[in-house]
Amino acid sequence: MRKQVYSLLVDNNPGVLSRIAGLFSRRGYSIDSITAGTSVDPKYTRITVVASGDELILSQIESQVRKLEDVIEIRLLKDGESVFRELIMIKVRANAAQRGEIIAVADIFRAKIVDVEEDSMIIELTGTQSKLEGFLNLLKDYDILELARTGITGLPRGNGELTYCK
Repeated sequence: MRKQVYSLLVDNNPGVLSRIAGLFSRRGYSIDSITAGTSVDPKYTRITVVASGDELILSQIESQVRKLEDVIEIRLLKDGESVFRELIMIKVRANAAQRGEIIAVADIFRAKIVDVEEDSMIIELTGTQSKLEGFLNLLKDYDILELARTGITGLPRGNGELTYCK
């Protein structure tokens, strides 16, 4: 089993995300994460899907997604040839004495404190999955109240093989 990151450029039509997720569901494929947002041109959406499977399953996923009517382009994003990021927001229980320690850890990772309350704080961090896991590991001694992750998004490096939709 290995992970593959797919970058899809699709028409920004109602239900397109549902149709893509439905394809995975109907065929029993595993989605590790999925992110979506409009591209430079609001007529198009960029969807990043991370899936796991053996070589046969991953090639079937690519083939099946490519057949969908709304899909303009599908790219396989590879380590070393692409840039991947994920966003995480963490709400941590923090009294006045703990805040300084938590802020010091956040500073090491270039995380942002986005909210502070009397008994908690929310921290935002963007980076690779390993960076986020390292940050969470250093916060394990604190009481994490809530956590939200966006999932991976990515783009290939350089300007080769660009698809212009205008």
